[in-house]
Amino acid sequence: MARQLSQQEIDAVFQGLQTNGGEESLASKAVPFDFRRPDRIAKSQLRAIHLLHDNFVRNLVSSMSAYLRSYVIVNLVSVEQLSYAEFLECLPSPTCIASLGLRPYDGNAVLEVNSSLVFPILEILLGGNGKASTVLQREITEIEQSLLDGLFKIILRELKEAWKGLTAIDFTLESLETEPQFVQILAPSEAVVAIAIEVRIGESVGMMNIAMPSIIIKMMRQKFDQQWSVRKTHASEAEQARVLRVLRDAAITLEARMEGPTVSVRDLLSLREGYVLMFDYPVDRPVEVLANGVHKFTAQLVSTGKKRACLLEKIRPVPSQGRIKEGAEGGG
Repeated sequence: MARQLSQQEIDAVFQGLQTNGGEESLASKAVPFDFRRPDRIAKSQLRAIHLLHDNFVRNLVSSMSAYLRSYVIVNLVSVEQLSYAEFLECLPSPTCIASLGLRPYDGNAVLEVNSSLVFPILEILLGGNGKASTVLQREITEIEQSLLDGLFKIILRELKEAWKGLTAIDFTLESLETEPQFVQILAPSEAVVAIAIEVRIGESVGMMNIAMPSIIIKMMRQKFDQQWSVRKTHASEAEQARVLRVLRDAAITLEARMEGPTVSVRDLLSLREGYVLMFDYPVDRPVEVLANGVHKFTAQLVSTGKKRACLLEKIRPVPSQGRIKEGAEGGG
C-alpha cells in the first residue's frame, strides 16, 4: 500500500531544502531582467555589418594614405550592440565627435575620432611629420575643425561606398562637438551598433568609433535577407550562358603528349650526338591532349594533307565542372 507523508514530514523536507541552500542556489541562477534593455538584432545582421565594414576599412587605408601622404594602417576591432549611454561612456573626453545624417532614413549616426589620432593628423596636414612627443588632451579649435573637413569627407565617402552594396545611404556631417555628453541625438537606453576601428599613422595610434541606431538597421532587415539569399543561390542558366559567351573568345593552349616512356638522369647526361632514343610507344596507343595543362582529351595521331594532327576520340571528364562544363562542350 502507498504510504502518505504526514504534515510534520512534509515540513521537515522543506526545512532540509532551506538548510542545504536550496533557495540560495535557485537565487544564484536567477538573472535580473531590465525592461529598458535594448532589443537585440539578429546575429546574421551583425555578421553582415562586420563584412561591410571590412570593405570600408580596406578602402579607407588607401584613401587616407593618399590624402595624408603617410603610411596608414586601419584595423576593424569589433562590431557589437549596446545602449547609446554605454557607447558614450566608452568615449574619451575631450574628443572629436560628429553627428551624421543618414538620408533617406530618419535619424542620426555618430562618428568619433580620438584626440590621439586627430592632433597627429592636423600636424601632418600643416606640414609636420605627425610624430608628436606628447599626446595633447584639449578641445580642438574652430580653425582645426575646418582643417578636418577633408578627412571627414573621405571617411563619409568610403562609408557611403561600403553601404552601397546593401542600401544607398547619404552620410552627411551635421555637427561637430568635443564632449560626448553634448551629442544627445538618441535616448540613453536606445540601442546602437558600435563599430570600433583602430587607426595607426606612423607611430601614432588612435581609435575611430561609429554608432548606428539599431532601429534603422532593423528597417533594413529585408535588404540584409536579400543580400544573404543572393550569396547563397547558385547562378541561373542565363547567367551561366552569359559567362560562356564571354569565355568563348578566350585563347587557351592545346598540346598533345605521348606520355609513358621515361629515361634516367644518368642516361640523359650520357647522351651524345648520333644516339638513338627508343621511346617504345605503340602506334595505336592514344595520346593525351592537354588544355592549359589539364588533361582534357584522348586522341590518335593522324595526318591531314602535309600536316600532322590529332583525331579526338574521347573527352575526359574534369571534376567539379558541373553544368558550365557541359555547356562549354556543347558549343564551340
